[in-house]
Amino acid sequence: MTTPRVLLIAIVLNLLIVAGGVAATYLLLKPNDEGQPAGPGLLAGLLGGKVDQTTEYQFVPVNKVILSLPGQNREHYFVLDLVLQAAATVESKKLEQIDPMVRNSVVAHLSGRSFEELRGMPIAQLQEELEKAVRGDITSRNIAAPEFQVLISKLVVQ
Repeated sequence: MTTPRVLLIAIVLNLLIVAGGVAATYLLLKPNDEGQPAGPGLLAGLLGGKVDQTTEYQFVPVNKVILSLPGQNREHYFVLDLVLQAAATVESKKLEQIDPMVRNSVVAHLSGRSFEELRGMPIAQLQEELEKAVRGDITSRNIAAPEFQVLISKLVVQ
């Protein structure tokens, strides 16, 4: 190849790269329907990547679930404050309506356990067990409930 052809190919490639950069910048800075810049989410969508969406949540408290548990020498108290976490689109009234069911499930699930067993259990494991118990009770009683998670917000053992 002669030198003028190599220079012509290099110039064409540079022009294509610059044009691609200008097009990508335009797409990223072009306002969307709400008047905001499209941002990196558009680029991820164009490249086939998954766009990370944040979700808003609401939290409904289930205060003071109190249990009396047998220990080796005496009875112990186990106090739980729970929170039901659901998407912000869920009506909070629906979550508040299942409060008695959540309390009943937690008491029924934990009352057969000993103090030592519950005291040694990691919070994450206890939270997981309580969520399974609550969901199982709601399902077995055919109660219509929104999608939610059970979180432990306070745990007092004495």
